[in-house]
Amino acid sequence: MDPDFLNAFTQPSTLDRFLTEDVLAKGEKRKIIKPTSSNNPKLEELKLLLTEWINRTLKEEHIVVKSLEEDLYDGLVLHHLLENLGSLKLDVEKIALTEKKQRQKLSVIMEAVAKCLQLEESQLKWSVESILAKDLLSTLHLLVAIAKHFEPNLRLPPNVQVETVTIETTSRGLKTSNAVEYITENKENTEAQSKDDAFDELFSCAPDKLDAVKKALLQFVNQHVGKLGLNVKDIESQFSDGVILLLLIGQLEGFFLNLRNFFLTPASTTEMLHNVNLALDLLAEAGLLNFPVNSE
Repeated sequence: MDPDFLNAFTQPSTLDRFLTEDVLAKGEKRKIIKPTSSNNPKLEELKLLLTEWINRTLKEEHIVVKSLEEDLYDGLVLHHLLENLGSLKLDVEKIALTEKKQRQKLSVIMEAVAKCLQLEESQLKWSVESILAKDLLSTLHLLVAIAKHFEPNLRLPPNVQVETVTIETTSRGLKTSNAVEYITENKENTEAQSKDDAFDELFSCAPDKLDAVKKALLQFVNQHVGKLGLNVKDIESQFSDGVILLLLIGQLEGFFLNLRNFFLTPASTTEMLHNVNLALDLLAEAGLLNFPVNSE
């Protein structure tokens, strides 16, 4: 047996459970949080925040959650939570007493979550079986995804990570592998990508909302350049020569641009590129641009 597997557990009962035949079928894999991560303060903070969030959301329904694993596995709380947050009407019984009915109920709930969050099956970090098995890692991933979608202003603690062990039964016995997994966003990575990622996602996942964003941006731009007697009607064409962008930066940052430093009426591509490069340089100097932009 892999010695890492033995070292991963501090409680004999946990090891005994995974050595029994009814826990893992042949060829099955199971990923769990190592007991060494169970006392992680940031993990405890996340669990407490999610528990309080659920109880606050379902207060009027007199539902009280004390343990995320023990109280969510049968689908009852998840059912109420989705109906409350997303006004979803799920065609399933409120209370499922048998394991078969609980599995059916969870299947309906998981399908609804995947549809709302627009997630493919390969993107899911949970499953019906893992939630039903009271798997904490899967339950946390599911709740974090629901919270981020329906309650984007909920301040989840960033960089919550745990040590995991993946267990697989093979013909030679139990095979394990260790890893570190993030449950909430790695802020160091997301902050560097947030500006372009937000718009990449908008273009690829929500093109129907693009017109509303463009309208809001136009209102913002005209609110400021309107003071100069200008009016922008088309972002793509009127920003291409860099003039409006330079004047907007001047208005927002409170300084005057010398007309000798840029071309107010550019007559060539070279003059347009000069304007755009100057605008990008000003943004970088002001600390407002920390990712590369192709001026062309």
